[in-house]
Amino acid sequence: MGETSRLPMESRMPSYPAVPPLLIRFAHHMAGGVQIELIRYLAGAGGVAMVVWLAGRLIAHRRIQTRRAKAAEVARELRQSLWTIMVFAVVDLLTVALAMTGVIRIAKGPADAFAVGWQVLALIVLHDAWFYWMHRALHTRALFRLTHLAHHRSRTPTPWAAYSFATGEAVTEALVIPAMFLIIALLAPVQQLAVFIFLGHQIARNAIGHSGHELAWSGFTSNPWTGWLTTTTHHDLHHSEGRYNYGLYFTWWDRWMGTEHPRYHDRFEAVATRTPTNVTQPVA
Repeated sequence: MGETSRLPMESRMPSYPAVPPLLIRFAHHMAGGVQIELIRYLAGAGGVAMVVWLAGRLIAHRRIQTRRAKAAEVARELRQSLWTIMVFAVVDLLTVALAMTGVIRIAKGPADAFAVGWQVLALIVLHDAWFYWMHRALHTRALFRLTHLAHHRSRTPTPWAAYSFATGEAVTEALVIPAMFLIIALLAPVQQLAVFIFLGHQIARNAIGHSGHELAWSGFTSNPWTGWLTTTTHHDLHHSEGRYNYGLYFTWWDRWMGTEHPRYHDRFEAVATRTPTNVTQPVA
């Protein structure tokens, strides 16, 4: 037998260049990002879906639409949302890179309550403004079919539609996150607790807006203390009719820009004033 055949198996294996540590680190962050985004989606969308299911008979009179989403539609929402989670995790790497290089300053040590408070509020206001204008742009003829039609296939949305986006929309939804962190970091280091609260608020409000049931009380939309907040009816009307109600958390952009549904308040009251004993046909 030749000398080569007597060599240990390990010495005969082809050698490969070592994987750069930075690449390994980003792969680790990518896997962690998928895990975090999946948990957030399941907690938010799944949590709201579970509440709606468990309270089914108690809130049946608050259902906005007569039509019910079919199983195939819910399955499509889940598939598209899982793809969105992958896209979010990729875009999240940009945030990681900016934080690793110090471009986005991250606060160290115990959370500062005051900083957490103003940063949560700033993130919510900034995100709502971005969403309104991005949302209107996606409804233009040039972009709608390419980016937003996938989401609007849910004419009777369920909480699982919260992340049901085409790739283009998922990218635009995700890119605003590092952009907002950059803005915050210009003023102060970003508080990690503020990010946690903001992301939890985002998925919760998103899932509630797609829940198909109006749980706010009569007079909510006309009260100056609460009327600036969107309701489930507000976004449900957008899904069923499309040309109005582009806001995410607040109604003020729709009011300022004349894009609030002309019958939004009437439609809301028609649902909010129902009781289990005076149920009429849903209005949307």
